[in-house]
Amino acid sequence: MPGWNEKAVPDQSGRIAVVTGANSGLGYVVARELARKGARVILACRSEVRGNTAADRIAAEVPGAIAEFARLDLGDLGSVREFAASYRYDYLDLLVNNAGVMALPYGTTADGFETQFGVNHLGHFALTGLLMPTLLATAGARVVSVSSEMHAVANIDIDDLNSERRYRRWIAYARSKTANLLFVHELARRLAAHGADVVAAAAHPGYAATNLQGAAPRMEGRRLVGRVMELGNLVFAQSAEAGALPVLYAATAPHVRPDSFTGPSFMMWRGAPAPSWRAPWTLNDAAGERLWAASERLTGVAYDALKG
Repeated sequence: MPGWNEKAVPDQSGRIAVVTGANSGLGYVVARELARKGARVILACRSEVRGNTAADRIAAEVPGAIAEFARLDLGDLGSVREFAASYRYDYLDLLVNNAGVMALPYGTTADGFETQFGVNHLGHFALTGLLMPTLLATAGARVVSVSSEMHAVANIDIDDLNSERRYRRWIAYARSKTANLLFVHELARRLAAHGADVVAAAAHPGYAATNLQGAAPRMEGRRLVGRVMELGNLVFAQSAEAGALPVLYAATAPHVRPDSFTGPSFMMWRGAPAPSWRAPWTLNDAAGERLWAASERLTGVAYDALKG
């Protein structure tokens, strides 16, 4: 992968991609570059204003781009179901589960789940399951989930997935990112057992400058913390464009392996895409099965297309 960059993204003409959280940061860059290569890109975003603005920006930056907004609130399973039901195409080549929240003060989603677990994992679990029949009907489809090197901070607690016993924001974030990787691991296993022509892979951006870091300080009015985060982005982080490269690689490069984890090459922090280290607990079959069963129960979304 040395030297791999956005120019190496293969032609995407005729393909359809759904990118969650595509109105800013990594999601925006991924959507823009897919559109640049000819894909029809659906910007699945919570805010109609920000989503349409992002679609207009892509159209301005990439003449001829096909980018459209569709409303999706991953913190509301009703919205997830509405998005999937309104998907009007009979094929889907690429689903990029990118949207997420990080280190927020304790809160719950519309369905009562701890926000980070609910948005980062359960919302994407439900979305992928509801779109699975369409993905299975598409030759060479991919599902790419965006995790983080922060997953190494904590394994999931299967008996306290919603952090009801004790909430520590960074531990909850790390657990949600571990959940992303366990989801990919178990999804890849089930797709293989089904003989499906769908690849499930994961990626992470390293330390990339996006709006994610400043969201919690803004919510809580912690200006000093917000400024420290901004300084960190300026001094240490790579750009959103660079951070998006591992995601673009996992989404488009030939011969991407199921259950692979792609990140920056230099200390998992920055640089060209490369295979990334992952904690051994994210490759645990029993944990993956237990999380999957809990996720089906909590969301009410069963992956019937992968059964039988």
